Amino acid sequence: MSYTESIGSRTYRFADLKTLMAKASPQRSGDQLAGVAAASEEERVAAKMSLAQVPLRTFLNEALIPYESDEVTRLVIDGHSPQAFAEIAHLTVGDFRNWLLSSTTDADALTRIAAGLTPEMVAAVSKLMRNQDLIAAARKRPVITRFRNTVGLPGRMSVRLQPNHPTDDVKGIAASMLDGLMYGCGDAMIGINPASDNLAAITKLLVMIDDFRQRYQVPTQSCVLTHVTNTIAAIEKGAPVDLVFQSIAGTEKANAGFGISLALLQEAYEAGLSLKRGTVGNNLMYFETGQGSALSADAHFGVDQQTCEVRAYAVARKFNPFLVNTVVGFIGPEYLYDGKQITRAGLEDHFCGKLLGVPMGCDICYTNHAEADQDDMDNLLTLLGVAGINFIMGIPGADDVMLNYQSTSFHDALYVRDVLGLRRAPEFEEWLESMQITDARGALLSASPQQPLLEGARDWMGIA
Repeated sequence: MSYTESIGSRTYRFADLKTLMAKASPQRSGDQLAGVAAASEEERVAAKMSLAQVPLRTFLNEALIPYESDEVTRLVIDGHSPQAFAEIAHLTVGDFRNWLLSSTTDADALTRIAAGLTPEMVAAVSKLMRNQDLIAAARKRPVITRFRNTVGLPGRMSVRLQPNHPTDDVKGIAASMLDGLMYGCGDAMIGINPASDNLAAITKLLVMIDDFRQRYQVPTQSCVLTHVTNTIAAIEKGAPVDLVFQSIAGTEKANAGFGISLALLQEAYEAGLSLKRGTVGNNLMYFETGQGSALSADAHFGVDQQTCEVRAYAVARKFNPFLVNTVVGFIGPEYLYDGKQITRAGLEDHFCGKLLGVPMGCDICYTNHAEADQDDMDNLLTLLGVAGINFIMGIPGADDVMLNYQSTSFHDALYVRDVLGLRRAPEFEEWLESMQITDARGALLSASPQQPLLEGARDWMGIA
């Protein structure tokens, strides 16, 4: 069905819900590149006004990508819970925004309705919200996951220690690991983006991290971010796999471009579960996403990039992930042009993921050809800390020397924890104190040669 909205003497017409959603999106370069963005700010306002009047039920009857041709649409529709939806079924998108921001809507209410929300509903309401609305609503919705520690508790923020190396040099990676741990980072996980997809090299990294973890009894989890088929092969060969990684997108065609399907993800999930390596829980999938991935694969079907992104969270939700990471500025300025667009996208992604019940983190990042700088990242880091982000990245100097992009550093994590009073995962916090890295308040202690981690560093790093 079509939608109309008049402003003054001009009437705007939107051919279908997909078009209305795209025109209502805040300005971003990816939608302009795809030819789906509003032609003017007035048209954008008209689309928002019209979208606010759309009943939430409409999203159950008007699929943006056809049910018959897309397995992500089928996953969303077939998995929808009418019981969970009943509480908000009478609302329009605008009413839903008001309900989310009401002082009477709390974490319990947001948890109750999560299974009744489709990603399109969540994307739609985000388009009507200011940045402060996205922060306020997301903050109400903690999503807690467990493997060897507990991530996502209110008042806590974890860090993925990312010790990448351009040649996968084990000693270089170990040195970056040590650096990050001495700054109190690594409670989300120790996650390496390998330079090579060679199975032997991947296994070598997994064994190195696991040997270190066992030696020092670190309550964290490891991940080598290779294609899911490589991880399955590593599991079959007995490698010590903790978290199973895969990049995902919001359409079947885009996922096919990644070489995956829902069936393959299910196989990987079951392979990970079979190892029974978690000690406090069994959330073990780690997914990465990013606005623009479907567009870059010519697999968006005219749907705006943010709605495609939220559909990826529905894929993630099916597999009870430990962490989901929106790598917000990594794809480039073709999709998020500058610091303002990156900031808005990061807040949208976090809000939408949390509303769907997904444990959201964010790689607060940009590439060097984007109109952005570290001050923009500082702003987004602070806003996401207020919003209750589950985890961020910890990278030496905020400069990834293998992937060649700018992110957040170990020091950035110290900053946001300090100014917002955020703590680490409780099990990891206790370990840091036992290793004399932090005090009982979580503050860093001065390092000494007798500090247990430093004392044994030359040995476990293999330095003579």
